[in-house]
Amino acid sequence: MWRCHVGCDRPNEWTERAWEFLQPYLQAADAYVVTRAAFAPPWADAARTRVIAPSIDSFSAKSEPMSRRNVRLALSYVGLLDGDGNPRIVPFARRDGSPGRINRHVDVVQSGPAPGPEAPLVIQASRWDYMKDMAGAMEGFAEHVDPALDAHLVLAGPAVTGVADDPEAAQVYNECVDRWHRLPHATRGRIHLACVPMNDPDEAAAIVNPLQRQTTVVVQKSLAEGFGLTVAEAMWKSRPIVASAVGGISDQITDQQHGLLIADPHDLKRFGDGVERLIRDPRQAAILAGNARRRALTEPLGDRHLEQYGQLFAALG
Repeated sequence: MWRCHVGCDRPNEWTERAWEFLQPYLQAADAYVVTRAAFAPPWADAARTRVIAPSIDSFSAKSEPMSRRNVRLALSYVGLLDGDGNPRIVPFARRDGSPGRINRHVDVVQSGPAPGPEAPLVIQASRWDYMKDMAGAMEGFAEHVDPALDAHLVLAGPAVTGVADDPEAAQVYNECVDRWHRLPHATRGRIHLACVPMNDPDEAAAIVNPLQRQTTVVVQKSLAEGFGLTVAEAMWKSRPIVASAVGGISDQITDQQHGLLIADPHDLKRFGDGVERLIRDPRQAAILAGNARRRALTEPLGDRHLEQYGQLFAALG
């Protein structure tokens, strides 16, 4: 069995060349597993092809429930939320069930204090990758979200030395910082670039968890996407979402039902308008978030994922 995690929404010269290169090595496989049907190799036998989407771990430190108090304490401790000046360490459960606690702080680029606990918060938690378009999210927010809303944007990604298989991370992050410096001073005060320490994967997950739970709107302004697990994480946490209609994001979200989809991921105005709309209309945001949570209770979880693989293994046996 061969599992392919990524793909391209529309075939092009480069995808055709890639499939041509891989075909001789894959012809003997008994099954091909892809994230979505559009990602299947053009030469793959449909009878041997299965679509199995990824899933989140609902028992991980990134998904575990948190009280509103602990969310704010954790974010205050790591430096992503303005606190009372006496931040306390918040515990979390590690992957093996043992107790852990957040000891490290987040490296944040900002021109003023962290957002206050009552400020509308918009976040994108992604790798520093060109396809995630962190810079586009920053520009769309800066240019098209009304400053009078006093909303803050947090772009959170892993520390650029912490992901060995992402060689462009430092370059993408540095370009984001350069573009941030070119923004007007007042705008920079509402945009925060955060690098999450990756020394301890469970601790990193425990930092992202409260950030996603504190947010008013989760965004995922990807230019291309395999599945988009950050979208599934936001759905699990009942957060309203504005995201690009690319890759697996389109499979997870029905526009206007589970979130707002941006048909053209390069459309900064449409992106900013969607974010502003959900900040101004908490009732609609709550309806979308509730619908997303209900969908997340069945589709992007590990039991569905495991069952599909079990069925495939049984068929191959």
